[in-house]
Amino acid sequence: MHRGLLFDLDGVLVDTAKYHYLAWSKIAQELGLPFTLQDNERLKGVSRERSFEILLELGGRKMEAGKRAEYCARKNEYYLSCIRQMTRREILPGVCDFLQQARKKDYRIALGSASRNSRLILERLELLELFDAIVDGTAVHSAKPDPEVFLQGAKALGLAPGECIVFEDARAGIEAAHAGGMPAVGIGDKKDLPEADLCLPGLQGADLSEIERRLAEKREKGGTR
Repeated sequence: MHRGLLFDLDGVLVDTAKYHYLAWSKIAQELGLPFTLQDNERLKGVSRERSFEILLELGGRKMEAGKRAEYCARKNEYYLSCIRQMTRREILPGVCDFLQQARKKDYRIALGSASRNSRLILERLELLELFDAIVDGTAVHSAKPDPEVFLQGAKALGLAPGECIVFEDARAGIEAAHAGGMPAVGIGDKKDLPEADLCLPGLQGADLSEIERRLAEKREKGGTR
């Protein structure tokens, strides 16, 4: 039995990938760089700076650090203009019920996200009060797949890493969870998240007792943390 739950934000609690895509598309257009929805998948769970590096790589371009920082800031303004309009209607199905279920079962809950706008998003969605701790891009130095964000999340909850379950929709996040010694529940298709300890299509209808049972079963077979 675990005591803490660590959630990624984008793709797990809310779908802001569309807003990231729109913002990065504007930057790509300004620079004359190719950028598709498929390219956007490579940016999942990655820091803003690394995302811009990938964008430049797609076009075979290089840029000095100062200019890169300017474009990253501009992308963030485009993104912020979108998320400031968000409402509770954009919470993914089942999220509120799952978080309430976790509360009733006395789990401690933290956010572990690369986003530097996590608090603003949770405020817009009216979910902030359900979290005991928020660890995001403003609090960590290393992006996923480095485990720093999840290790800090466990610490903020006053728990050992092995006492926490991570919920992630990106391969980099699954790797980060495992690197930190935590089991990872993938949100999405198993073929896209083959390293996840178990996969769910989403949180709608998800049952914590069943998740714990399946993780324990896999652990007994030596297949999970």
